[in-house]
Formats: sequence, structure tokens, C-alpha cells
Amino acid sequence: MSKSTAEANKDIAYRLSNNLARLLREFSKDFERRIWRQLNEQGYPEIRPAHVQVFANLGMGSVRVSDLAERAQVTQQAMGKMLKELERLDFIARDIDSADKRAKEIRLTDKGIQLAVDSMKIVDEVYAHYRERVGAEELTALETQLRHVVDKLELEYLPESWTAEQD
Repeated sequence: MSKSTAEANKDIAYRLSNNLARLLREFSKDFERRIWRQLNEQGYPEIRPAHVQVFANLGMGSVRVSDLAERAQVTQQAMGKMLKELERLDFIARDIDSADKRAKEIRLTDKGIQLAVDSMKIVDEVYAHYRERVGAEELTALETQLRHVVDKLELEYLPESWTAEQD
């Protein structure tokens, strides 16, 4: 017996809205909302979700704008706009690249480093919330499995400078 058009449409709608990509996106959005809310409460109202493209790919060293844009998968123009804003807010500084005087290197300022430290405390608080709601074992298993999948798929999710062996 075949499904009616309404039943088929309902199945399609369910699969479109209830799949792995959607579940990951919803979890990610919740995680980020909690972080942004707490950053705002702790005195960083000027930091916006779009800025994660800079901070998640910058690291604690310095990096060229072109490399940062490539890591974040945005155009150099879009990255430049975000960097100008973050420089104006004194979270990052742009210096002339010692290897190529035409290029600029981006690094965190003291204020940017403090933001990173405060953000890590907030991330720990968000993890604690999830451990309480979901359970420590389940949360650890989820993260472990996602790391395993990312490794098996050979996805590059960390800046090279974070994965290279430190001297």
C-alpha cells in the first residue's frame, strides 16, 4: 500500500528538519547563544557571533590576514572588515609581517588575550550546564565520537599552528 501525498510530504518534511546536520546545528547554536549571553553579561557586549570566525582561527600567535581568511573560509575583504572592527575595539593588533613587508600579521592584544581567558571560563560553565542536563558520560561520548568522525574524514578543523609540535 503506497503512502498518500500528505503522508509522503510529512515524511519529507521530517527528514529535512530532523537530520544529523540540523541536530548538530541546533546544538551548536544553543552552545554559542549561551556563550554570547555570558560574554555580554561579563562586559563584552561588542563581541558578536560573527567574530568567532576570527577568534576560532587566530590562536595565540600571529597569523597573516590571508591565512586567517582561508581558515575561516571567508573572503579577505570580509575578514578585513571584521579585523578593522576588532582592532578598533582593541582586541587585535595588526603588525607588518617580518617575512613579507606587504602583508599584515594579526595578533591578540592584552584585551584580546583577556577575552580568550574569560571565554574559556564561560565555555567551562556551558559544559557544566550540559553535563548537568545531559550527563557527563553522554557529553564526553558525544565529543569523543565527533572528534573520531572528524579525524576519520580528515577534516581540518584546527589551525595548523595549533596542531604543529611546539618547540
